[in-house]
Amino acid sequence: MDHISALRNVEEALRAFENGEADLATTQRRVQSVLQSYATEFEAEERRPYRAHGEAPADGVVVVAPDVETAKTRVLELTDAESSSFDVEPL
Repeated sequence: MDHISALRNVEEALRAFENGEADLATTQRRVQSVLQSYATEFEAEERRPYRAHGEAPADGVVVVAPDVETAKTRVLELTDAESSSFDVEPL
């Protein structure tokens, strides 16, 4: 899924919510689904998505980075997981 398609899908979900065609929980699921699809299909020449596996709060965090070390650094910065043990792997 490309960037423009992801934005359109999010806009559609928000429009349905605003028009009363969907409740908040449904809208959240739709937006999360779009984001998850976008993240797992993300394609860039010098970056890729990585998922952290290990102890909380890092476990399951997905970041985009050019390499494993940068991905680990980004997970640490986003989660304050200094005392957590985790690894990252490409999606």
